[in-house]
Amino acid sequence: MDFQLLGNTQSVTQQDQTLIIKTAEATARVSVYSPTIIRVCVTRTPDKEDTSFAVIQQSSGELNYLESDTEVIISTSALLLRISKSPLRFSFYTADGKELSRDDDRFGINWQGDRVINYRKLYPDEKFIGLGEKVGNLNRRGWAYTNWNTDCPDYGVKTDPLYKSFPFFIGIYQGGTYGLFLDNTNKSYFDFGATTDNEMSWFGADNGDINYYFFGEQSVAGIIRDYTWLTGRMEMPALWSLGYQQCRWSYMSAKEVLDIAAKFREKQIPADVMYCDIDYMQDYKIFTWNEQTFANPKALLEKLKEMNFKLVTIVDPGIKIEEGYQQYDEGVEKGYFATYPNGEKFVGEVWPGRCHFPDFFRQDVREWWGKSFSALTEPGVEGFWNDMNEPAAWGQNIPGMVKFGDKFMPEVRNAYGMQMARGTYEGTRALLNNKRPFVLTRAAYAGTQRYSAVWTGDNTATDDHLLLGQRLVNALGVTGMSFVGVDIGGFTGNPTPELMVRWNSLGVYTPMFRNHAMQGTVMREPWEWGEANEQIIKKDIEQRYKLLPYIYSSFYQSCKNGLPVSRTLAIDYTFDEQVYNEAFQNEFLFGDSILVAPVISTRHSAEVYLPEGQWYRLSSDELYNGGEAYTVDAPLDDLPVFVKSGTIIPMQHIVQSTQEQGDGVLELHIWKGNEATSFTYYEDDGETYDYENGAYYLRTISYDPANQTLTISEGEGSYTSRFTQLQVILHGFDGKTVQPSTLTPQQINITL
Repeated sequence: MDFQLLGNTQSVTQQDQTLIIKTAEATARVSVYSPTIIRVCVTRTPDKEDTSFAVIQQSSGELNYLESDTEVIISTSALLLRISKSPLRFSFYTADGKELSRDDDRFGINWQGDRVINYRKLYPDEKFIGLGEKVGNLNRRGWAYTNWNTDCPDYGVKTDPLYKSFPFFIGIYQGGTYGLFLDNTNKSYFDFGATTDNEMSWFGADNGDINYYFFGEQSVAGIIRDYTWLTGRMEMPALWSLGYQQCRWSYMSAKEVLDIAAKFREKQIPADVMYCDIDYMQDYKIFTWNEQTFANPKALLEKLKEMNFKLVTIVDPGIKIEEGYQQYDEGVEKGYFATYPNGEKFVGEVWPGRCHFPDFFRQDVREWWGKSFSALTEPGVEGFWNDMNEPAAWGQNIPGMVKFGDKFMPEVRNAYGMQMARGTYEGTRALLNNKRPFVLTRAAYAGTQRYSAVWTGDNTATDDHLLLGQRLVNALGVTGMSFVGVDIGGFTGNPTPELMVRWNSLGVYTPMFRNHAMQGTVMREPWEWGEANEQIIKKDIEQRYKLLPYIYSSFYQSCKNGLPVSRTLAIDYTFDEQVYNEAFQNEFLFGDSILVAPVISTRHSAEVYLPEGQWYRLSSDELYNGGEAYTVDAPLDDLPVFVKSGTIIPMQHIVQSTQEQGDGVLELHIWKGNEATSFTYYEDDGETYDYENGAYYLRTISYDPANQTLTISEGEGSYTSRFTQLQVILHGFDGKTVQPSTLTPQQINITL
């Protein structure tokens, strides 16, 4: 196999606002997207159409550069890109000259056959975070990964690859930060010094271009904001999807679904969502209902609605080969399925048996797919669970010669699940008449946050997976995926009662709170673990519902600036070495101000590191100084959770469902601190898209410790809050209390 280096520059020209640099081997295009984002694309096929599944922005049109005999320098207000001409190499600096990242001088960009790799300088103290759903440590240094979306049941704590591909990472060293997104959907590789004697890091792909976006913002949060500006941000989720979700493979009949829902209400354990896995379908055919066990879906949905439950139903991409089945007949007639090069339709086996697979890369196929959801939306379904969309077939790897339009499988496999989720989202949004659909997908690529939530696939009922799951959630948050969950309790295997209790307590602080398990395992509902454990689980689920005003406001932040709800401490405390310590790397912030320390089920105490500042234990108001590690009690009924001093957290009283109106009382919890703080409170109807037209309620709540006052700004937006009474609850203020007041649109000043 030939080895070819990117060689010397032959010409430099400007085309519109893109710099074109040609060598004998390839063409490089460089363009500026913002002062902190520069794109570099090195291609051997310059005439190929320039498209992206992930990127939704265009270059800014501002290209400032100087050329000399030896180099080209592109400058923005934040970045310098120094381009060495002979050989062609790219080096990035801050505007004031601090080196951020550069090609390895010897090897830079090179090819071995079709495979293209970019070798880069590796700095002695450099750390790496990101890549989304990847096992291993928070700091990726010393690890190597492959992006190749894979159905990976019962994966281990070191298994790679998994279900999703997010080729975006953040580098951290010497007090500086940078980000890099390789927008290439072929099988790709990232090696953070695992195989190069700590001399180089490298990334690349089996085919396609070295096409990356370099982010120069000097904070992790700023890089995430820029990356989600480039690839899009999530919409406000339906409020009901943030409640407790109960799932199983499978509840085998409408009666069983209703019986489980009724038991939640009977036991007064809050819940919002029931799921139907594959057995609700007739012979596993998508967009059908089992004629015996789910004979009257409309009646099922009406009864669930009476109990304030929503239903989520699973859909897989495989369309059963069966004449007379609507989706099969239509897909064959209109040529909607993937084919071999000779035009024969590809056949793969999944749950229904022999299946064809829709070509979701075509808009007309996505539209057809989306309209097919009427079989689910007409009875009243509002949640749609996309599974098996890596795409999965028994035997795993669909042959590389299978075509989707003019693209072969290896080029687009990593984006298949994303495009299925896109078709699901666009179709169900149109069908639901201004209601927000809840879409959940297993496979994903960069930009999927625009369409769907994700979960971390078929995990296992072990303590190792409890901790790994949280690292996966946190890492997905770095890559723009804020609405993320795990299968609480583990999908495979049987958890001990202690593990189930502990994992449920962590689920309170997981953006998507779903209990799910596979067939053949013990039942997982909250009442299956003995009376004492049921009460702990109930208490924790109630805590989730109390926190919903805070959680919903945190999702508003995700929609506005891309910051995740569950945040690795590396976002806010980037240069604190203890954050990367394996003993503390699972800790995270939930929203701006709640710090959660996951603990395995067999331990009743924990070593917890608290970053700079002061922190209160949520359950006791015990005060701790930050910058230190503490051994704290961690009984099964009290997960170590802390709040930062000065924190403002809005809470509500317990409701059994988000569909309940509640008592109208909003509690504002304030923990005494020494620095001024603020919180952006957000509310809308939780159901429709009316918020896009101003029907929301937004207020800034500010705490001033110097004057001991709490100020609530006048409300923005046309939505009327469902809360009519305000109760301020003080923590650490030496027994002071604040009387309830009426929550009005006017500005409120409260003396603490």
